[in-house]
Amino acid sequence: MTYISNEQLDNFHHIYRINLINSCSGYKSANLLGSSSANGIENVAVFSSVTHIGSNPPMLGFFLRPTTVMRNTYENLKASGYYTINHIHESILEDAHHTSAKYDVDISEFDKTSLISEYKNEFQAPFVKNAPIQLAMQYVEEYEIKANDTILVIGKIVGLYINDNILEDDGFINLSKAKVAAINGLDGYAVPELKTRFGYQRPKL
Repeated sequence: MTYISNEQLDNFHHIYRINLINSCSGYKSANLLGSSSANGIENVAVFSSVTHIGSNPPMLGFFLRPTTVMRNTYENLKASGYYTINHIHESILEDAHHTSAKYDVDISEFDKTSLISEYKNEFQAPFVKNAPIQLAMQYVEEYEIKANDTILVIGKIVGLYINDNILEDDGFINLSKAKVAAINGLDGYAVPELKTRFGYQRPKL
């Protein structure tokens, strides 16, 4: 087994270090966040940092790198208060990843890919059409992480759209049936397969 010290990390080429540290935490969620500017310019961008915050109220968070450069998603959701989270699935991997390219604020990633926006129930942020899970989100609050100048953005789920065939009787969403992707590092995509589920665990007598 390879051992890497903190001193070695500091001396690695920055690309090698980025790839190493971004992949060492394991598989991450693969989502497209949809938003719209005050001028009506749609934005969609891939994120691998969406995480569960709580179920009641239903909240999710995601992390943003330092806002010293243009962050269209962040600016849009702060201005409007709304955004969407859409699960990336096997058939849109390449287009989903391309949304990580840095386009000017007046250019929509929907226009540069085959991804299609759609609007539902008068919600003002765009969803990604055909995503098996689409979440309507309302901005709640954010926290600055001073150690590396990142931001944890927390939003409340105000609506869910879930394909019927992946929603189990007990409320479990079977992502495997929808071929929902996960991200390994910055640019590695996998489509996990559900092996089994275990019930709620109690101490052994």
